Amino acid sequence: MNFEVKSPWQFGRVLVSWAVLMRPMRPLTRMALFLALALAAACQAQSPPFEVHGLGDQSQFESRGSTNVFTHAVMVSNATTVVTTDDKATADDLTGEVVAEGDVTILDHGHVWRGTNFIYNFKTGDVRSGSFKTVQTPFSVSGQTLNGNSNQVFVATNATLTTDDYQRPAHRIRARRITIMPGNYFEAWQATYYIGNVPVFYWPYYKRNLGQHPDNWEFAPGYRSMYGPFLLTTYNWYGTGLLDGSVHFDERERRGLAGGPDLLFHGGDWGEAVFRYYFARDQDPGADGIAAPHLKEDRQRISFYYQDPLGSNTVAKVAANYQSDPLVIRDFYWNEYQANVEPASFAEVTQLKPNWVLDGMAQPQLVNFFETVERLPDVKLTGLRQEVGATPVYYESETSAGYFKRAFSDTNSPSPFTNSLQAPNGLAYFFNTGSTTNPASYSASRLDTFHQFTLPQTFFGWLDVTPRVGGRATYYSDVDGPQVHTNQQVRAVFDTGVDMSFKASQVFSGAESPLLDVHELRHIIEPDIDYAYVPAPTRSPSQLPQFDTQLPALRQLPLEFPGYNSIDSIDRQNVVRLMLRNKLQTHRQDGIEDLVNWAVYTDWNLAPGVNHHFTDLYSDLDLRPRSWLTFSSSTRYDLPDSRWREAIERIFIQPTTAWSLSLGYYYLMNNDPEFQSYPGENVPGHNLFNFSLYYRMNENWGARITEQFEGQSGTMQQQIYSVYRDLRSWTSALMVRMTQGPGQPDDLTVAITFSLKARPRFPLNSDSSQPNLQMSTEAPWDLRSQF
Repeated sequence: MNFEVKSPWQFGRVLVSWAVLMRPMRPLTRMALFLALALAAACQAQSPPFEVHGLGDQSQFESRGSTNVFTHAVMVSNATTVVTTDDKATADDLTGEVVAEGDVTILDHGHVWRGTNFIYNFKTGDVRSGSFKTVQTPFSVSGQTLNGNSNQVFVATNATLTTDDYQRPAHRIRARRITIMPGNYFEAWQATYYIGNVPVFYWPYYKRNLGQHPDNWEFAPGYRSMYGPFLLTTYNWYGTGLLDGSVHFDERERRGLAGGPDLLFHGGDWGEAVFRYYFARDQDPGADGIAAPHLKEDRQRISFYYQDPLGSNTVAKVAANYQSDPLVIRDFYWNEYQANVEPASFAEVTQLKPNWVLDGMAQPQLVNFFETVERLPDVKLTGLRQEVGATPVYYESETSAGYFKRAFSDTNSPSPFTNSLQAPNGLAYFFNTGSTTNPASYSASRLDTFHQFTLPQTFFGWLDVTPRVGGRATYYSDVDGPQVHTNQQVRAVFDTGVDMSFKASQVFSGAESPLLDVHELRHIIEPDIDYAYVPAPTRSPSQLPQFDTQLPALRQLPLEFPGYNSIDSIDRQNVVRLMLRNKLQTHRQDGIEDLVNWAVYTDWNLAPGVNHHFTDLYSDLDLRPRSWLTFSSSTRYDLPDSRWREAIERIFIQPTTAWSLSLGYYYLMNNDPEFQSYPGENVPGHNLFNFSLYYRMNENWGARITEQFEGQSGTMQQQIYSVYRDLRSWTSALMVRMTQGPGQPDDLTVAITFSLKARPRFPLNSDSSQPNLQMSTEAPWDLRSQF
């Protein structure tokens, strides 16, 4: 028999086991038991509860029995605690106690303490020190002495607490004694609140929860052309841990009073929810001259978001959005409007298993001025790609069933439509976008099932080849609508194809360039050829009700199923997608970085009778010549007509944290056929330039300039100028925004914001990506980001 003994303790246990088995040999049993206990005691004596490392060439070590003395920069650590000092540490192997002198830092269970003359026991977790300092967000805490135990309860004497973390804080609490439980609360006895050196208030006993925010007010006064002078007021309150919230009280001289609550529910195992309500008695709802339906004086929006992890693999989500008119969010929640013009409402439950995903969704139309595909309900079972027994074949599937209604907006404007009579029974008139009258809603049930087999193979040790074959069948019930009725029908689709790719690389160890910060180069090339063949389905898209239909897109859509999920728009195709990716990687200070990452791809249409076999050529390029300099480019070139359809270019420069520069360019051709509802429709393009510069003058002052210029119309669409001031415990910003554009009046906004530094309203640097955020009534927290 073979034994692998990894420690003296394990060896002792082995001997005890042998002793039990060898009962007739009682003397040997006693000897084995004695030897096991002796080895265990020796193991405990020889294995100190910490490790010691010198932090410099001058570190020295001296052993005095079980006591070891280390000098000149030492680190003592175990799995949960790290003690460092720049002077001297004395460690006792038996007791586990470490005495550290000089400038000492302790990282204990993720919490940092700093001070002089710490005594820490690595066995019990007890700590004692002289003067110390630590941070318990949002407080900075310092004191004369500190005592703590393994329960993470710390007691300090002659302590000072402040949110103004400066050498001479503007305000502070001075207490004879405090008890701290990190992350939970602190208690203070004989506490006095000082402003400067003047005592203002005295508490015999004071307790503060560290896990919650302090209730506070926020004020944003300013002026906007659409509003006149305004004052946006928000009171943020934090309750018992179950319910937090904000209440808005807003006054706009030209528009009137508005307000409402934002409530955040913390249900623990029952999930989290956000409820938001905003009501405005708008005295001038058409202030910007833009006409919109349903525009009245009483304007409101209601939103509700809920998310509940029902189990380790199951999540439930609910989103409900109601608004009285199409522009209420644009007028009062501009950033939210920019992110999503038509917020959806739905309820969804998703369950994830190793081999399948089950998803159920219900999506109603809550407002009739937004087009919606109602799903009442839509249930989908996805079989993830998995091996078929012991064979090399893989199988995947997707099956869905639901009742759908294409609910058009009641404000759709008429547009010419030239293809309404080409399909049998004229269904294209109702099923495609655009008609000579406002389209009528229609509904139907649909059952769709898709199944596919793949056979991944590797040839010659480097060529990956994955052929696939699959098929789908889709059943549609009778289509019901006020202007159309059809009988049930079934569509069948067959698909096949093959994907071939490989990756090759070469290292150039001698490549060096101080200018480009290149230290060795690795070139990676990845060609990919993906062929897809779908013969004509038994029903063309023009014969089917369009619920999940293909929408205009700037980039290529997926070629394969089930990645391509516009079920009702599936048509014949015979296409080869060609892609070539090149990477250049190099060693830099932060590790391996991509110097160049460039992908070029296009589709080769093999279908007979097409005028142009090659479609648009796409290019995605990321270039990083230095760690602080990034260039990115995405372009789309029309090969048949030799013209650029789209270009997105961006340069970002940030050599230091004191300043950064961003330059951007966006081009979209005029009358792009991708976005034309009918031939000849005028769809204006873009020739847009963006510029943003941030500069921090010193620790107290900073400024940002953001410009957006539309070259096609010669219009400076947006200008934002911001000045920031650090007010010790507060930060403030003065922001000026000017906007103009075709079809809308010029708009000027001036706003001043204040935010408590310990509890900032907006995340750090959030105005670089959302420069209008600080002029809105939007809440600083939002569960919507998880939807």
